[in-house]
Amino acid sequence: VQLQASGGGLVQAGGSLRLSCAGSGSSFSISAVAWHRQAPGKQRQLVARMGRSGFTNYLDSVKGRFTISRDNAKNTMYLQMNSLKPEDTAVYYCRQEDPGYWGQGTQVTVSS
Repeated sequence: VQLQASGGGLVQAGGSLRLSCAGSGSSFSISAVAWHRQAPGKQRQLVARMGRSGFTNYLDSVKGRFTISRDNAKNTMYLQMNSLKPEDTAVYYCRQEDPGYWGQGTQVTVSS
């Protein structure tokens, strides 16, 4: 199963984007969810994660700018990205950890 992510695009530095990802199956509401990103020539890195309890953690460089959230009624996770920087440019992937589904990736490009 591949999740469907959307909301990426081209934005100027300082702008905002909101990524969405439709989860799958009845396990979504009890699953930890996360957003990862991969820039060209770099390894994929965890950007934000929300555990089953709702506890969140973030990559240091996005703290205070990005917010992960979810709507279990809609089986959807979100990543609100504010004050975007050129170094945030990457393909962003959503993940539903139970049972281990990935999204197809959505490109975010931040111009200076």
